[in-house]
Amino acid sequence: MAFRKIVHIDEEKCNGCGLCIPNCAEGALQIVDGKAKLVKDIYCDGLGACLGHCPMDAIQIIERDAEDFDEKAVEEHLNNQKKDEGCGCSNHPEANNSGHLHQGGCPGSRIRQFGKNVEENNPVKISSKLRQWPVQLSLVPHNAPYFKNADLLITADCVPFAYGNYHNDFLKDKAVVVGCPKLDDADYYTRKLEDIIKTNDLESITVLKMEVPCCSGMSQAAKIARDRAGSDVPVKVVTIGIEGDIIKREYL
Repeated sequence: MAFRKIVHIDEEKCNGCGLCIPNCAEGALQIVDGKAKLVKDIYCDGLGACLGHCPMDAIQIIERDAEDFDEKAVEEHLNNQKKDEGCGCSNHPEANNSGHLHQGGCPGSRIRQFGKNVEENNPVKISSKLRQWPVQLSLVPHNAPYFKNADLLITADCVPFAYGNYHNDFLKDKAVVVGCPKLDDADYYTRKLEDIIKTNDLESITVLKMEVPCCSGMSQAAKIARDRAGSDVPVKVVTIGIEGDIIKREYL
């Protein structure tokens, strides 16, 4: 044991996004039960290569009593991780925040095939209307310059796949944030949207959500955030069907 520098993760702040994981060359960090965790003290060199990649500012380097960094143990640990690739464990990017592959029984996850034909050699190319990066709600700064006086488009992340003309009909000339209220923390979404609305004099808010029940969390988060921010900016909600049609338009 030695009093040395080592990574510390504030679990209250951590949202399990996993952005810190690939920046730790020693594999000392993993997502466990929806939170980033230090697997073993001996895997962490304390140099802080993982710092600066956490949107929640949940990672810091502290000094405490810890086992010495073990380079040989790290090498063995990384080799074991490579052997485990393809097993469906929590190391995989397709695993959800609980460390398991998402296979829920939600009606909105029911498999359906539509049998639509894809036209080959289509000469029409639709150009992207995206004006910013990043787009994920967990990653965008609330005071990003592209939000100032913007028409904000809040998009459930399945919508661009279901609605074919998403870029031209909705994204054009708007600032956008994307998220999934089923897989992510809806309360965090609400707080983040509240900060965006408070900080920027938005012209309008449009919420694009899917018809599945769990997707209503996106419009609820927008409405609560708008109300908490004390704003009177209109919130328009457009519901997209899973076959790509517009089912409903309403204002909150």
